[in-house]
Amino acid sequence: MLTPRITSTRRTVPLWAAFAVVLTLISANLGMGASRAAAQGFQTQAEHAILIDADSGTVLFEKNADQPFSPASMAKIMTAEILFKEMRQGRLNADSEFVISENAWRRGGASAGGSSMFAQLNSKIKLPDLLRGIIIQSGNDASIAAAEAVGGSEENFARMMTDRARELGMTKSVFMNATGYSHPEQKVTARELALLALHVIETYPEEYKIYGEREFTWNKIRQQNRNPLLTMNMGADGLKTGFLQESGYALTASAVQNGQRLVLVVSGLKTANDRANETRKLLDWGFRAFEARQLFAAGAPVGEARVFGGDRGSVPLVAKKPVRLLMPRGSNDRLLARIVYQGPVPAPIQEGAPIGRLKVMRGEVQALDVPLYAGEAVGTGSLPQRAVDALLELGAGLVRRASASLKRG
Repeated sequence: MLTPRITSTRRTVPLWAAFAVVLTLISANLGMGASRAAAQGFQTQAEHAILIDADSGTVLFEKNADQPFSPASMAKIMTAEILFKEMRQGRLNADSEFVISENAWRRGGASAGGSSMFAQLNSKIKLPDLLRGIIIQSGNDASIAAAEAVGGSEENFARMMTDRARELGMTKSVFMNATGYSHPEQKVTARELALLALHVIETYPEEYKIYGEREFTWNKIRQQNRNPLLTMNMGADGLKTGFLQESGYALTASAVQNGQRLVLVVSGLKTANDRANETRKLLDWGFRAFEARQLFAAGAPVGEARVFGGDRGSVPLVAKKPVRLLMPRGSNDRLLARIVYQGPVPAPIQEGAPIGRLKVMRGEVQALDVPLYAGEAVGTGSLPQRAVDALLELGAGLVRRASASLKRG
């Protein structure tokens, strides 16, 4: 029997009955106890991989998805995101010009041996062309020029990239340059690159279209988009390839079929052909091997969180969008769901305030991680109510400390 629970840092209590019933029925239909390999139903040569359904957020497949690796040119997704953000906030526009400095020309130009836009020394490039040089041609010269213009220096721009990663919930990724050049401290994870890709797709739909352009000509040199999936007639429309000796061939990609978008990250493949073949197979499998189940309607109560100092003892938790889970067709995955929050939550609480997250495990894979919000407002309780809550919390704290002391002993 599936036993979903609510977990806070201070106490664990059962979920509401409605949630338990829904997931128990799903579990009964699917069976229990599959091994991780059997549960995922796919094997890949990639060292790191993750495949996500964009609409529901369901993780369809993962392999070492939280293990850091060098992003190579996939770091340019963050470089471009910062430019998109600067445009959205009005600090850049289509007429903004970027100068190719001697540093950008020497370190990122054709003579440097890496991917290049082939921009001339001291030339000025307008933002739409610079973006295509970064996204389509993977130009290191264009990336350095963008970093110097926006950040004052590439080093400062790299700090902006890492700060932006933290704002987006990327807690492990660290950026040290705008190009993806090898650096011992520059690391990402497959899960966080997928999070970044989803953010770019959802937040900047017009700018994202550049990722699907097949070619770009600059300085009379025509270059093809390096994404191998764009020519496979499978709905692919972005994002970015990468290669370094230390991390192998990599790709962050997205594709749409029949209205369903999947986002994929792979790294650690041995050849460019392996990268093309593995990504195609993973996406094909993702589109055909799953079916959707709705767990909760948007705004429906998912659970509750304990309240401290409120005019009532708990607050209902809801999701802003329908909570859907993609399940392998005919699988026997084991499901386990928890609501995690920092609690008890101090009053007053506004309706819609972020409170916690719903995490659903499918076997050993965290298939869903959905933010939950206060479904109702909770006011400040009376003085006697607050006093009782304080005493209860004091007692709970003493029990926790005693329990921790016993464990250490």
